[in-house]
Amino acid sequence: MSVHTAFDHLVVAADKLERGAAHLERCLGIRCVAGGRHPKLGTHNALLGLGDDRYIEVIAIDPEAETPTKPRWFGLDAPGVRAALRERPRLLTWVARSADLDAATAACVHDAGRPRPMQRDDLHWRIAFPDDGSLIEDGLVPPVIEWGRGVRHPARRLPDAGLRLRSLHGVHPDPGRVRERLAPLELTDTLALETGGAGEPARLQAEIDTPDGLRWLD
Repeated sequence: MSVHTAFDHLVVAADKLERGAAHLERCLGIRCVAGGRHPKLGTHNALLGLGDDRYIEVIAIDPEAETPTKPRWFGLDAPGVRAALRERPRLLTWVARSADLDAATAACVHDAGRPRPMQRDDLHWRIAFPDDGSLIEDGLVPPVIEWGRGVRHPARRLPDAGLRLRSLHGVHPDPGRVRERLAPLELTDTLALETGGAGEPARLQAEIDTPDGLRWLD
């Protein structure tokens, strides 16, 4: 069984939101737009458009929010992720979208997690991620999102700064396993994969066209 999904957005995380936004501006030459808060998960974000219903999300733990009773998404509570984010902001993962989240999660050969309703201001959606909040295959396999009916996609609310995603690359010790998890979602052509060297950690990189030329984000 396969279910059509498509690239939706990149997730860049930081230990502090302002630090993540500054990092993105240094990397891409464009200032982020303020996003909002996610009360259920104790995070907040800023955004950059990539055109064509695509965008970049910069996310961090919201210091003014109550600590959630369950693990936050994108591995933000994992000690290893927190340590890495103290060093610098990082491209943690990407998110795919589907018009039928229940079918998409049922098709997965990995634990995609259960669909959860979410809301930020007037945006509402459902997203599936593991109960422990962990990254799937070190962030190379995306969580799946389903935007609410009638919701104007976040990318359409953002100014077009001329940024476009050219390609998405992943390094993983077992790229075949990653492909197996992407296949039911019809995403194997979205992520170019290669095998890492001995002891090399998995990582995700995005190649982005900017008004000042080609830039890399990792």
